[in-house]
Amino acid sequence: MKSLSGKVALVTGASRGAGRGIAIELGKAGAAVYVTGRSTKGDATNDWPGTIDDTVSEIEAAGGKAVAVRCDHTIDAETEAVINQIREEQGKLDILVNNVWGAHDIGVEPGAFWELPLALWDKMFTAGVRAQLATNHYAIPLLRENRGGVIFHTTFWDEGRYTGQFYYDLAKNALVRMAYGVSEELNEDGIAVLAVSPGFMRTELVLKHSGADEENWKEFEDLKQTESPRYIGRAITALAGDPDVMEKSGQVFKAGDLAKEYGFTDIDGRYVAPFTV
Repeated sequence: MKSLSGKVALVTGASRGAGRGIAIELGKAGAAVYVTGRSTKGDATNDWPGTIDDTVSEIEAAGGKAVAVRCDHTIDAETEAVINQIREEQGKLDILVNNVWGAHDIGVEPGAFWELPLALWDKMFTAGVRAQLATNHYAIPLLRENRGGVIFHTTFWDEGRYTGQFYYDLAKNALVRMAYGVSEELNEDGIAVLAVSPGFMRTELVLKHSGADEENWKEFEDLKQTESPRYIGRAITALAGDPDVMEKSGQVFKAGDLAKEYGFTDIDGRYVAPFTV
């Protein structure tokens, strides 16, 4: 039995990376998944591998149901339109995964923040933190119409340790705090809100940067301890299907810790330990 049958999910920023892995796992578990992002077939951001259409195709190939909706989540009207479409087509929303992130193309090179361009703020806060906040703003009224919903924020977190890049660290910790604050606001509605942190993911862009692919990545020393984006997907799917998830609301979890708790592995059968800086 598919644990999430009858559930409706929205995964933002799901053209590639964590968003794609999460959408695929939710779809495999039976949820009807709305997949948003800017990259569509024939028009991918920066010609990067992966589009929302590719994600939907993979979900459908596994027997799941998915809908691709092109959306730039820095444009509030587009975000609102996605929620309106879900309301019209499904009448409800059960699972929201805030994964959109606008800074994939700038890396996280260390450096004193006063030496870094202020433009990094917009990349990480306008196209990251605010985009996730705006999605919450428009989606929560629909989520509140049914008790038992769950909201996730993907982030990066390592027990409060500094990540080594000021703007990245500030933005990712803001997402952790956002999850906590929203959990307090929604506690009486019975909606759980959690932040989930992957480890070193073997995303399409990481593979491309290393000159590797999913067939030969184990030959690359720097990639041997990576996890696939499906690992955090399985973590979020496990949480979404946990009837006691409200007990975890407001907290932040690492994918590796959740793998141990819920008993899942990565796609290659490995248990990948929680990542640490």
